[in-house]
Amino acid sequence: MLREIDQKFIRVAYEEAKAGYDEGGCPIGSVLTSGEVIVARGRNKRVQEGNPIAHGEMDCLRNAGRQRSYRGMTLYTSLSPCMMCSGTIIQFGIPRVVIADNETFGGNENFLLERGVEVEIANDSDCKNLMQKFISENPELWAEDIAEEKSS
Repeated sequence: MLREIDQKFIRVAYEEAKAGYDEGGCPIGSVLTSGEVIVARGRNKRVQEGNPIAHGEMDCLRNAGRQRSYRGMTLYTSLSPCMMCSGTIIQFGIPRVVIADNETFGGNENFLLERGVEVEIANDSDCKNLMQKFISENPELWAEDIAEEKSS
């Protein structure tokens, strides 16, 4: 169940997504928290860094640096995580993920749930609207981000 603090951190994920959009990249933001403390934040930087694995969740986790444990932490993401990011969530043992938008891109919620991750869906309209705007403006870039070939 979403808590009031979840809404606060979804806003931070949205701010990261918006910053990525403003930089010309894919608007996907992420925040890692421990309780009410932000451990790290990040955004998709595939375009900005020319790095194919610099997804929002991956950038956030890289910014978090080494952690002894992810027990008790929550990862917030503006868009449902892809398989690469979902695999990393499982690998690191992150117990809870809050997804702002899983309608624009249906990620791997079931994959996470089947492996014991608590998954919450926030249905945040700001995150949805920003992603939909980006996809309509940049269909080729979006197809590249999700590793789909765009037919001409």
